[in-house]
Amino acid sequence: MLKVENITKYYGDFLAVDNLSFEVKEGEIFGLLGVNGAGKTTTFRMIIGLLAPISGKITLNGKPIDYNITDKIGFLTEERSLLTKMTVKEQCIYYGTLKGMKEKDILNKLDNLLKKFKIEEYKDKKIKELSKGNQQKIQFITAIINDPKLLILDEPFSGLDPFNVEMFKNQIKEMAENGSIIIFSSHRMEHVELFCKKLVVLKNGKTVLSGYLKDIKQKYRKKNIEVIGDIDVESIKNIDGVLSVTLNNFTYQIKIKDESIASKVFEIVSKGKNITKFSVDEPSLNEIFIETVGETYDK
Repeated sequence: MLKVENITKYYGDFLAVDNLSFEVKEGEIFGLLGVNGAGKTTTFRMIIGLLAPISGKITLNGKPIDYNITDKIGFLTEERSLLTKMTVKEQCIYYGTLKGMKEKDILNKLDNLLKKFKIEEYKDKKIKELSKGNQQKIQFITAIINDPKLLILDEPFSGLDPFNVEMFKNQIKEMAENGSIIIFSSHRMEHVELFCKKLVVLKNGKTVLSGYLKDIKQKYRKKNIEVIGDIDVESIKNIDGVLSVTLNNFTYQIKIKDESIASKVFEIVSKGKNITKFSVDEPSLNEIFIETVGETYDK
Protein backbone atom coordinates (compact mmCIF):
# COMPACT_ATOMS: atom_id res chain seq x y z
CA MET A 1 0.00 0.00 0.00
CA LEU A 2 1.11 3.55 -0.76
CA LYS A 3 0.41 5.94 2.11
CA VAL A 4 0.68 9.70 1.73
CA GLU A 5 0.19 11.25 5.16
CA ASN A 6 -0.23 14.98 5.72
CA ILE A 7 2.52 16.06 3.34
CA THR A 8 3.26 19.75 2.87
CA LYS A 9 5.76 21.35 0.49
CA TYR A 10 6.89 24.96 0.10
CA TYR A 11 9.03 26.55 -2.60
CA GLY A 12 10.34 29.52 -0.65
CA ASP A 13 7.18 31.27 0.54
CA PHE A 14 4.99 29.54 -2.04
CA LEU A 15 2.81 26.73 -0.67
CA ALA A 16 2.76 24.07 -3.41
CA VAL A 17 1.12 21.19 -1.50
CA ASP A 18 -0.88 21.69 1.68
CA ASN A 19 -1.39 18.81 4.14
CA LEU A 20 -2.23 16.20 1.47
CA SER A 21 -3.22 12.66 2.49
CA PHE A 22 -4.42 9.60 0.58
CA GLU A 23 -3.92 5.83 0.36
CA VAL A 24 -3.71 3.52 -2.64
CA LYS A 25 -3.88 -0.24 -2.20
CA GLU A 26 -2.35 -2.92 -4.39
CA GLY A 27 -4.39 -3.36 -7.55
CA GLU A 28 -6.03 0.08 -7.29
CA ILE A 29 -5.87 2.84 -9.89
CA PHE A 30 -6.03 6.20 -8.12
CA GLY A 31 -6.74 9.55 -9.78
CA LEU A 32 -4.75 12.66 -8.80
CA LEU A 33 -6.36 15.62 -10.56
CA GLY A 34 -6.05 19.37 -10.72
CA VAL A 35 -5.44 22.25 -13.11
CA ASN A 36 -1.92 23.33 -14.01
CA GLY A 37 -0.10 24.50 -10.89
CA ALA A 38 -2.40 22.63 -8.52
CA GLY A 39 0.45 20.60 -7.00
CA LYS A 40 0.26 17.31 -8.91
CA THR A 41 3.81 17.27 -10.27
CA THR A 42 5.26 18.29 -6.91
CA THR A 43 3.30 15.45 -5.29
CA PHE A 44 4.60 12.95 -7.86
CA ARG A 45 8.17 14.09 -7.23
CA MET A 46 7.75 13.71 -3.48
CA ILE A 47 6.32 10.23 -3.90
CA ILE A 48 9.28 9.00 -5.93
CA GLY A 49 11.79 10.70 -3.64
CA LEU A 50 13.03 13.51 -5.89
CA LEU A 51 11.70 16.09 -3.43
CA ALA A 52 11.30 15.89 0.33
CA PRO A 53 8.16 17.22 2.01
CA ILE A 54 8.51 19.91 4.66
CA SER A 55 6.28 17.80 6.88
CA GLY A 56 4.35 14.54 6.70
CA LYS A 57 5.54 11.22 5.35
CA ILE A 58 5.20 8.87 2.38
CA THR A 59 5.58 5.10 2.68
CA LEU A 60 5.28 2.12 0.35
CA ASN A 61 4.27 -1.06 2.17
CA GLY A 62 5.23 0.59 5.44
CA LYS A 63 8.72 1.68 4.38
CA PRO A 64 10.01 5.13 3.42
CA ILE A 65 10.67 5.49 -0.31
CA ASP A 66 14.42 5.60 -0.83
CA TYR A 67 16.97 4.04 -3.18
CA ASN A 68 16.20 0.61 -1.77
CA ILE A 69 12.66 0.90 -3.15
CA THR A 70 12.94 3.05 -6.28
CA ASP A 71 13.80 0.02 -8.45
CA LYS A 72 10.18 -1.04 -7.85
CA ILE A 73 8.76 2.28 -9.14
CA GLY A 74 7.85 3.38 -12.66
CA PHE A 75 7.12 6.98 -13.66
CA LEU A 76 5.81 8.22 -17.00
CA THR A 77 6.24 11.98 -17.01
CA GLU A 78 4.03 14.40 -18.93
CA GLU A 79 7.10 15.79 -20.69
CA ARG A 80 9.16 13.64 -23.08
CA SER A 81 12.23 12.31 -21.25
CA LEU A 82 13.78 10.17 -23.98
CA LEU A 83 17.35 10.34 -25.25
CA THR A 84 16.53 10.84 -28.91
CA LYS A 85 19.92 9.82 -30.36
CA MET A 86 19.66 6.37 -28.79
CA THR A 87 17.91 3.45 -30.44
CA VAL A 88 14.81 2.01 -28.80
CA LYS A 89 16.86 -0.99 -27.67
CA GLU A 90 19.64 1.18 -26.21
CA GLN A 91 17.13 3.41 -24.43
CA CYS A 92 15.37 0.49 -22.77
CA ILE A 93 18.63 -1.19 -21.75
CA TYR A 94 19.69 2.11 -20.19
CA TYR A 95 16.49 2.54 -18.18
CA GLY A 96 16.28 -1.12 -17.26
CA THR A 97 19.86 -1.11 -16.00
CA LEU A 98 19.09 1.91 -13.84
CA LYS A 99 16.34 -0.20 -12.28
CA GLY A 100 18.78 -3.00 -11.45
CA MET A 101 17.70 -5.36 -14.23
CA LYS A 102 20.00 -7.73 -16.12
CA GLU A 103 20.36 -7.08 -19.84
CA LYS A 104 18.96 -10.49 -20.77
CA ASP A 105 15.80 -9.80 -18.75
CA ILE A 106 15.50 -6.31 -20.21
CA LEU A 107 15.64 -7.62 -23.78
CA ASN A 108 13.12 -10.38 -23.10
CA LYS A 109 10.70 -7.88 -21.56
CA LEU A 110 11.33 -5.38 -24.36
CA ASP A 111 10.55 -7.94 -27.08
CA ASN A 112 7.27 -8.81 -25.35
CA LEU A 113 6.22 -5.18 -24.98
CA LEU A 114 7.22 -4.20 -28.53
CA LYS A 115 5.11 -7.06 -29.83
CA LYS A 116 2.19 -6.11 -27.58
CA PHE A 117 2.29 -2.50 -28.82
CA LYS A 118 2.83 -3.64 -32.45
CA ILE A 119 6.14 -1.81 -32.97
CA GLU A 120 8.65 -4.69 -33.19
CA GLU A 121 10.21 -3.16 -36.30
CA TYR A 122 11.36 -0.08 -34.34
CA LYS A 123 13.66 -1.94 -31.94
CA ASP A 124 16.86 -0.75 -33.64
CA LYS A 125 15.59 2.64 -34.80
CA LYS A 126 16.66 5.87 -33.12
CA ILE A 127 14.08 7.59 -30.96
CA LYS A 128 14.23 10.76 -33.08
CA GLU A 129 13.12 8.77 -36.14
CA LEU A 130 9.82 7.77 -34.51
CA SER A 131 6.50 9.61 -34.60
CA LYS A 132 5.29 11.36 -31.45
CA GLY A 133 2.81 8.57 -30.82
CA ASN A 134 5.47 5.87 -31.08
CA GLN A 135 7.82 7.90 -28.90
CA GLN A 136 5.06 7.92 -26.28
CA LYS A 137 4.85 4.13 -26.57
CA ILE A 138 8.58 3.83 -25.94
CA GLN A 139 8.37 6.21 -22.98
CA PHE A 140 5.59 4.05 -21.54
CA ILE A 141 7.63 0.89 -22.12
CA THR A 142 10.62 2.38 -20.26
CA ALA A 143 8.30 3.19 -17.33
CA ILE A 144 6.97 -0.37 -17.02
CA ILE A 145 9.90 -2.48 -18.20
CA ASN A 146 10.80 -3.29 -14.56
CA ASP A 147 7.24 -4.48 -13.73
CA PRO A 148 6.87 -1.72 -11.13
CA LYS A 149 4.95 -2.25 -7.92
CA LEU A 150 4.14 1.47 -7.97
CA LEU A 151 3.44 3.15 -11.32
CA ILE A 152 2.79 6.88 -11.74
CA LEU A 153 1.22 7.92 -15.05
CA ASP A 154 1.11 11.65 -15.82
CA GLU A 155 -0.95 12.25 -19.00
CA PRO A 156 -0.11 8.80 -20.42
CA PHE A 157 -2.33 9.14 -23.53
CA SER A 158 -0.68 12.31 -24.85
CA GLY A 159 -0.20 12.12 -28.62
CA LEU A 160 -2.01 8.80 -29.03
CA ASP A 161 -4.83 7.96 -31.42
CA PRO A 162 -7.89 6.03 -30.12
CA PHE A 163 -6.48 2.65 -31.21
CA ASN A 164 -3.25 3.16 -29.26
CA VAL A 165 -5.12 4.61 -26.27
CA GLU A 166 -6.99 1.30 -26.12
CA MET A 167 -3.71 -0.66 -26.04
CA PHE A 168 -2.41 1.52 -23.20
CA LYS A 169 -5.67 1.11 -21.28
CA ASN A 170 -5.49 -2.68 -21.58
CA GLN A 171 -1.90 -2.72 -20.33
CA ILE A 172 -2.71 -0.46 -17.36
CA LYS A 173 -5.68 -2.61 -16.38
CA GLU A 174 -3.57 -5.77 -16.69
CA MET A 175 -0.92 -4.32 -14.39
CA ALA A 176 -3.54 -3.36 -11.80
CA GLU A 177 -5.02 -6.86 -11.96
CA ASN A 178 -1.53 -8.20 -11.27
CA GLY A 179 -1.27 -6.07 -8.12
CA SER A 180 0.49 -2.86 -9.19
CA ILE A 181 -0.37 0.36 -7.37
CA ILE A 182 -1.18 2.93 -10.05
CA ILE A 183 -1.56 6.70 -9.74
CA PHE A 184 -3.14 8.21 -12.80
CA SER A 185 -3.48 11.81 -13.95
CA SER A 186 -5.18 12.93 -17.14
CA HIS A 187 -7.12 15.90 -18.48
CA ARG A 188 -9.47 13.42 -20.20
CA MET A 189 -12.08 12.93 -17.52
CA GLU A 190 -13.69 10.02 -19.34
CA HIS A 191 -10.43 8.12 -18.92
CA VAL A 192 -10.30 8.95 -15.23
CA GLU A 193 -13.88 7.73 -14.80
CA LEU A 194 -13.05 4.50 -16.62
CA PHE A 195 -9.96 3.73 -14.54
CA CYS A 196 -10.20 5.27 -11.12
CA LYS A 197 -12.43 4.19 -8.26
CA LYS A 198 -10.79 6.70 -5.89
CA LEU A 199 -9.44 10.18 -6.52
CA VAL A 200 -8.22 13.45 -5.09
CA VAL A 201 -8.73 16.83 -6.72
CA LEU A 202 -6.22 19.55 -5.85
CA LYS A 203 -6.60 23.31 -6.16
CA ASN A 204 -3.70 25.57 -5.19
CA GLY A 205 -2.13 22.65 -3.36
CA LYS A 206 -5.20 21.95 -1.23
CA THR A 207 -7.55 18.97 -1.41
CA VAL A 208 -10.96 20.20 -2.57
CA LEU A 209 -12.48 16.80 -3.36
CA SER A 210 -11.54 13.27 -2.34
CA GLY A 211 -12.97 9.79 -1.93
CA TYR A 212 -14.55 7.04 -3.98
CA LEU A 213 -15.90 8.26 -7.32
CA LYS A 214 -19.29 6.61 -6.81
CA ASP A 215 -19.72 8.36 -3.45
CA ILE A 216 -18.65 11.70 -4.90
CA LYS A 217 -21.25 11.39 -7.64
CA GLN A 218 -23.97 10.48 -5.18
CA LYS A 219 -23.18 13.47 -2.97
CA TYR A 220 -23.07 15.87 -5.90
CA ARG A 221 -26.73 16.83 -6.06
CA LYS A 222 -27.06 18.08 -9.62
CA LYS A 223 -28.38 15.48 -12.05
CA ASN A 224 -28.83 15.16 -15.80
CA ILE A 225 -31.95 13.97 -17.60
CA GLU A 226 -31.83 12.72 -21.19
CA VAL A 227 -35.03 12.70 -23.25
CA ILE A 228 -35.68 11.67 -26.84
CA GLY A 229 -39.05 12.73 -28.28
CA ASP A 230 -41.29 15.74 -28.86
CA ILE A 231 -41.61 17.67 -25.59
CA ASP A 232 -42.79 21.07 -24.35
CA VAL A 233 -39.38 22.65 -23.86
CA GLU A 234 -40.64 25.99 -22.54
CA SER A 235 -42.78 24.34 -19.84
CA ILE A 236 -39.77 22.31 -18.69
CA LYS A 237 -37.56 25.41 -18.60
CA ASN A 238 -40.11 27.11 -16.34
CA ILE A 239 -39.90 24.39 -13.68
CA ASP A 240 -38.18 25.67 -10.55
CA GLY A 241 -34.97 23.65 -10.24
CA VAL A 242 -34.37 23.09 -13.96
CA LEU A 243 -31.01 24.68 -14.71
CA SER A 244 -30.86 24.28 -18.49
CA VAL A 245 -32.35 22.47 -21.47
CA THR A 246 -30.25 21.83 -24.58
CA LEU A 247 -30.71 19.72 -27.69
CA ASN A 248 -27.77 17.60 -28.90
CA ASN A 249 -28.12 15.03 -31.67
CA PHE A 250 -31.88 14.70 -31.24
CA THR A 251 -31.48 14.19 -27.47
CA TYR A 252 -32.62 16.78 -24.94
CA GLN A 253 -30.12 17.29 -22.10
CA ILE A 254 -31.94 18.64 -19.05
CA LYS A 255 -29.82 19.68 -16.06
CA ILE A 256 -31.68 19.74 -12.76
CA LYS A 257 -30.77 21.00 -9.31
CA ASP A 258 -31.36 17.64 -7.64
CA GLU A 259 -33.20 14.37 -8.15
CA SER A 260 -36.42 15.66 -6.57
CA ILE A 261 -37.03 17.76 -9.72
CA ALA A 262 -37.05 14.67 -11.95
CA SER A 263 -40.68 13.77 -11.23
CA LYS A 264 -41.84 17.28 -12.22
CA VAL A 265 -39.93 17.02 -15.48
CA PHE A 266 -41.36 13.54 -16.11
CA GLU A 267 -44.89 14.84 -15.60
CA ILE A 268 -44.47 17.21 -18.56
CA VAL A 269 -42.42 14.81 -20.67
CA SER A 270 -45.09 12.10 -20.32
CA LYS A 271 -47.53 14.41 -22.14
CA GLY A 272 -45.22 14.63 -25.14
CA LYS A 273 -45.19 12.54 -28.28
CA ASN A 274 -42.87 9.83 -29.61
CA ILE A 275 -40.98 9.58 -26.30
CA THR A 276 -38.37 6.83 -26.68
CA LYS A 277 -36.04 7.75 -23.83
CA PHE A 278 -36.24 9.27 -20.35
CA SER A 279 -33.28 8.68 -18.06
CA VAL A 280 -31.90 10.38 -14.97
CA ASP A 281 -28.11 10.11 -14.88
CA GLU A 282 -25.34 10.97 -12.45
CA PRO A 283 -23.27 14.03 -13.41
CA SER A 284 -20.03 13.40 -15.27
CA LEU A 285 -16.71 13.80 -13.48
CA ASN A 286 -15.95 16.68 -15.84
CA GLU A 287 -19.04 18.56 -14.59
CA ILE A 288 -18.13 17.91 -10.96
CA PHE A 289 -14.54 18.99 -11.58
CA ILE A 290 -15.55 22.29 -13.16
CA GLU A 291 -18.09 22.96 -10.41
CA THR A 292 -15.53 22.19 -7.68
CA VAL A 293 -12.43 23.83 -9.10
CA GLY A 294 -14.14 26.62 -10.99
CA GLU A 295 -12.35 26.04 -14.29
CA THR A 296 -11.64 23.34 -16.83
CA TYR A 297 -8.80 20.92 -16.27
CA ASP A 298 -6.66 21.83 -19.26
CA LYS A 299 -6.80 25.58 -18.99
